[in-house]
Amino acid sequence: MQKLVALTPAAHDPSTLPPSSHHPSKHKRFPKAEELERALTSVIKGEVRFSQGDRALYATDGSNYRQVPIGVVLPRDTEDAIAAMRLCRMFDAPILSRGGGTSLCGQCCNFAVILDFSKYCNQILELNPKEKYARVQPGIVLDTLRKEAEKHTLTFGPDPATHNHCTLGGMIGNNSCGVHALMAGKTVDNVIELEVLTYDGLHLKVGETSAAELEKIIREGGRRGEIYRRMRDLRDKYAKLIRERYPKIPRRVSGFNLDDLLPENNFNVARALVGTEGTCVMVLEAKLRLVYSPPSRSLVVLGYEDVYTAGDQVPEVLTFKPIGLEGIDDRLVDYMNRKGLNTKDLPLLPEGKGFLLVEFGGENKVEADAKARAMMTRLALQAKPPKMKLYDDPKQEKLVWEVRESGLGATAFVPGEPVTWEGWEDSAVPPEKVGDYLRDLRKLFEKHGYGCSLYGHFGQGCIHTRIDFDFRTVEGIRNYRAFIEEATDLVVSYGGSISGEHGDGQSKAEMLPRMFGPELVQAFGEFKAIWDPHDCMNPGKVVNPFPIDENLRLGADFKPWEPKTHFRFPEDQGHFWHATMRCVGVGKCRRKEEGVMCPSYMVTLEEKHSTRGRAHMLFEMLQGEELKEGWQDEGVKEALDLCLSCKGCKGECPVNVDMATYKAEFMSHYYEKHPRPLNALAFGHIDRWAELASVAPEIANFFSQTPGFSDLMKSVLDVPTQRQIPAFAPQTFREWFNRRKQDRSPGPQVILWPDTFNNHFHPHTARAAVEVLEHMGWRVRIPREKLCCGRPLYDFGMLHEAKRYLKRILDSLGRDIEAGYPILVLEPSCASVFKEELKNLLPDEPLTEKLSGQTMLLSEFLQKKATEFEFPQVKRKALIQAHCHHKSIFKTDAEEQVFKRLGIEAKVLDSGCCGMAGPFGFEASKYEVSQACGERVLLPAVRKAAEDEIIVADGFSCREQIRQNTNRYSLHLADVIKMALDNQLPKSGKPEKPVVKKIESEAARGKVKTGAALGLILGGATFAMMVLSGKNRKSKGPKVLEMPPRGESNQ
Repeated sequence: MQKLVALTPAAHDPSTLPPSSHHPSKHKRFPKAEELERALTSVIKGEVRFSQGDRALYATDGSNYRQVPIGVVLPRDTEDAIAAMRLCRMFDAPILSRGGGTSLCGQCCNFAVILDFSKYCNQILELNPKEKYARVQPGIVLDTLRKEAEKHTLTFGPDPATHNHCTLGGMIGNNSCGVHALMAGKTVDNVIELEVLTYDGLHLKVGETSAAELEKIIREGGRRGEIYRRMRDLRDKYAKLIRERYPKIPRRVSGFNLDDLLPENNFNVARALVGTEGTCVMVLEAKLRLVYSPPSRSLVVLGYEDVYTAGDQVPEVLTFKPIGLEGIDDRLVDYMNRKGLNTKDLPLLPEGKGFLLVEFGGENKVEADAKARAMMTRLALQAKPPKMKLYDDPKQEKLVWEVRESGLGATAFVPGEPVTWEGWEDSAVPPEKVGDYLRDLRKLFEKHGYGCSLYGHFGQGCIHTRIDFDFRTVEGIRNYRAFIEEATDLVVSYGGSISGEHGDGQSKAEMLPRMFGPELVQAFGEFKAIWDPHDCMNPGKVVNPFPIDENLRLGADFKPWEPKTHFRFPEDQGHFWHATMRCVGVGKCRRKEEGVMCPSYMVTLEEKHSTRGRAHMLFEMLQGEELKEGWQDEGVKEALDLCLSCKGCKGECPVNVDMATYKAEFMSHYYEKHPRPLNALAFGHIDRWAELASVAPEIANFFSQTPGFSDLMKSVLDVPTQRQIPAFAPQTFREWFNRRKQDRSPGPQVILWPDTFNNHFHPHTARAAVEVLEHMGWRVRIPREKLCCGRPLYDFGMLHEAKRYLKRILDSLGRDIEAGYPILVLEPSCASVFKEELKNLLPDEPLTEKLSGQTMLLSEFLQKKATEFEFPQVKRKALIQAHCHHKSIFKTDAEEQVFKRLGIEAKVLDSGCCGMAGPFGFEASKYEVSQACGERVLLPAVRKAAEDEIIVADGFSCREQIRQNTNRYSLHLADVIKMALDNQLPKSGKPEKPVVKKIESEAARGKVKTGAALGLILGGATFAMMVLSGKNRKSKGPKVLEMPPRGESNQ
């Protein structure tokens, strides 16, 4: 077994600063890893993963640290977790329990076997509203519990900003807090009982222990009795120091909760283990306290001259007993503006440069508002009253809270600012000292040359910030250490805590002696040794910690591989490695329900199929330690394969990770040394095949739509048998446009982009758009040349061709772009090429920015260029499936406004990606994921929609997914407006009926042509065969047996 725990940290010598980005034993391999993997695989019902890719995937969390694990286990149930612990003990392998992996202090990365509970052990085992408690597994996401509890007007009080993807196991490990810890306390205050497992195999439940019960347990002896006896002795030995030195503040999260062993706290072993960060036991189950959740909320935002003045007012505001009290500064607001985050929400804030967000709760809105107004009345009497704004609309309240919750991401990778990092992101002081502490902290920033935003849970004295530390040079890392040491002394001088929310992990644990003194740090070591005498539970964290400047992801020796790339990455200083480093581990991509990002994670619950997982894999690929094959690494390709290129991360990730672009870049290089599959050539060049099919669409449809022929095509192209190959229209939009009488009116001009999908498959939509625009007085033109934006090329990494397509577009449309004509694109995925890929592939082309700026979707065009037009009023409801690129790049505000102008009550589905995602849904290996994405929200919603409700989808992929999986046909916005102008919407039944009827009529005429064409082909073929047959009789080819004349025999 390993050596016993060292009880005090070694003194740090700054002259021996480790320059490495990694642990000194970075090339160390667990000697019996293969044997351990085999042993685990033989008994674990869940999953065992020891590949280089899987280990690289879990090498970091949301912190500045990186340690490659021994392997990863995904336990399916408690039995699996117990078995994994037993086998790891047999091999002397350290253990690390992991939930959402959002740790900011390095708690969730270690040279250990990681047990990831989030995929399978994520259930509510019991919810008892009468007694107000819930029993849960450690991998359950907080919002899953809160959603169920809210049905009974209950909630789990602590709610970090990561509430929709952090797990309760992780919250117990960290002793997490959040906005409403003001109302309900920290996680430790809400834990009733824990079911835990020790490294040596003891499985027990712990909670409050009366004096009599404590003595009974000790008398019974055994390993359990020994643990309780030693904890009692520890308590008695250190009780005086605990009472004297533990800060008396709401947010003391640093250190262990030894105060919960004191008699006045009923020797609460469960709460003593909360916040131990996986260093003592593995949590298998938790019984949690649920608290009353006020059904109505009222939010007031107070605006002050600066954030320090806002901090000064915290004690006054607290006297009104709010349930939440947060603070933000003007830098945070500025950063959000510069990053385009929540920009439509920022005007909701009152005037000021420092803000307090104050929330009140009540049985009803009247009660909650009354509490808010009482505070506002009192504050208005101050000599310099703040600017005040009370929000009556719950939607507005939600938007303002999103501004606050965006803090971590908003302060990372701000354009024009140095990159910022965690490291001093959750210090806490007494709430009455917030203003003065903020002033002194700002002075310390200035002394060390740092500039950053200040925000946080001001009502409990917890201050958040991300700081522009330099982790790339020895001098920068030394300055980082010096700052942390001085900041520690500063917060201690205020009677505060190094951590007020995120725990100690590695980033703060080395500073614990400065806060608690060496004796109490010794007590922490002794407490860990009681539970984990051989230091195998998350070693090097909290107790005997690694130095704060060791195991850094970056470091003075950080020199990633810098390959030549197609994309130029202008937002990342031209470096692909910088782009992969954008991910700061927030984990927003691990949400199960809301938003677009990340569809593949939502249906697989796999870390490697999240945006964060893929970003970490690419980062590790460039590191070249664990993943040594570069662009040819199969582990990286596997992680990227299920990326639907939805661009949800580009729009919703707080740091704007753009995985669709990274995937296209990777695939481009991967296929330089691997043959591209046939379906890549087919779907990637759909524009060429569609153009070829337009010569005889009836013939093309005969083979693609007829059973037998269609099945053969699917087999050859690896298309799932369940899919229908879309039929080509009998006449392309371009043919229709060129044959019609051209509009020579003097009206303003607009260039309508005839994308491949609306040109060849849905020309009725493009025709509708033309007629709508002309009705509004616009002169519609289309490009003279047959052009394609090349969108499908990116899915398969065909970037050389993609560049050629874009250059041809710039050459062909040069004059129109220079003239400033709007470029109207009906297909969102094509429009996003001009908005995004164009600027990344050809940033130096003089027309790039102009084309990008002039590109609009129809709804945006109508809101900007047709503001005076009066739409006919359609008293209907509509269900809108907005394309992923529409939601992520363009946003849906304009679309919603246009429907409002039409008098249509429209609901935009929070459905994420439809799952078809261009060619993705047409690949057999991805069909299951494609369908799961669609069935998550979209398809059930369409099936449940009223028959007379309009189903709207502007994206070709969305329309196909709906058509192929429901009995409805979705309409483009252009179709809806055209029908409204022509008064064609049926008074009852499906609104799409006229469009479908027209399509079917055109298809029927096409079938007649097909029959005639096939008759000619077959007739011609028969005639040719007869001719050839006659020639063959005269040739010296094989003889043909001739029948004898009637009446004769062969005798």
